[in-house]
Amino acid sequence: MEQMENYRQLAVTYATDIGLKILGAIVFWIVGRWLISFAVRLLQQAMSRQKVDPTLMRYVGSFLAVTLNIVLVVAILGYFGVQTTTFAALVAGIGIAIGAAWGGLLGNLAAGIFLVVLRPFKVGDFISAAGIVGTVKEIGLFATAIDTPDNVLTMVGNGKIFSDTIQNFSANAYRRVELKCQLAGSADHVAAMALLREKLAEVPNVLAEPAPEVEILDFNLVGPVLAVRPFCHNNHYWQVYFDGNRVIREALAAAGFPAPMPAQAVIVQQASN
Repeated sequence: MEQMENYRQLAVTYATDIGLKILGAIVFWIVGRWLISFAVRLLQQAMSRQKVDPTLMRYVGSFLAVTLNIVLVVAILGYFGVQTTTFAALVAGIGIAIGAAWGGLLGNLAAGIFLVVLRPFKVGDFISAAGIVGTVKEIGLFATAIDTPDNVLTMVGNGKIFSDTIQNFSANAYRRVELKCQLAGSADHVAAMALLREKLAEVPNVLAEPAPEVEILDFNLVGPVLAVRPFCHNNHYWQVYFDGNRVIREALAAAGFPAPMPAQAVIVQQASN
C-alpha cells in the first residue's frame, strides 16, 4: 500500500508539473502573440510616418511576423525541454526539401522582394509585363494582381514578371497616342497636316507641350498616310485616342478634303485585225 501511495504521489507530482508547464506555455503563447502583433503594428506605424510604400510595409510586416512566430515556437519548445538545436536542424532540412520541391514558388518569392526593392512599378501603375497589360492592384508575396482594361483580375507570378520585359506607362508624365490618317492622292497634304495640328490641339486633355505631331508616315496606292501623334497623360490615353480619330474624320470632311478611295488605272488595248 505504501508503494502504491508513492506511485500516486509521483503521478500527481508529474501531472502537476506537466499541467503547470502546459499552462505556462499557453500563457507564453498568448503573451508572445500579443507582443508580436504589437511589434508589427509599431513597425508599420513608424514606416507609415516615414511615408514608406504600402506594399513594402506589408512585406516587412509579414516577414517580421513569420520570423517572430518561429522564434516564439522555438522558445516554447525549449521551455518544454526539447532540444532546439535538433529542431532547428529539422526545420533546415524541411526547408531544403521544400525548396527543392517548390523551387518555382521560392523563385516567385525572391522575385517579389526584388520588385518591391527595385520598384519598377507600384500599386496603381498601368503596366505591360509577362504579356499582360493592365493596372497593378497588388504586389503579393508570390504573385502580382493586375486588372486588365476589360476589367479581368489576372494573377501573374512574380518570377515571370521579373524575368520578362516590363513597360510602365505611368512612370513618365505623358505618353504619345499613335493614330494614322489616310489621305487621297489628290489631297493637299500640307493643308491637311496643318488642319489636323490645329484641331488636335483643341481636343480635351491633349498637351500643348509637346505639341501634336502630324507628318507623312508612308505611301500606298490610295495616297499618303499621315502619322497623327498627340500627347497626353496615361489616364487620358483612350479618351484622346477615340477623340483624335473622330477629329480626323470630321475635320477633313468639313474642310472638303476628298475621301480616300482605292483606284486603279485600266488600260484597254484593242487587238488589230
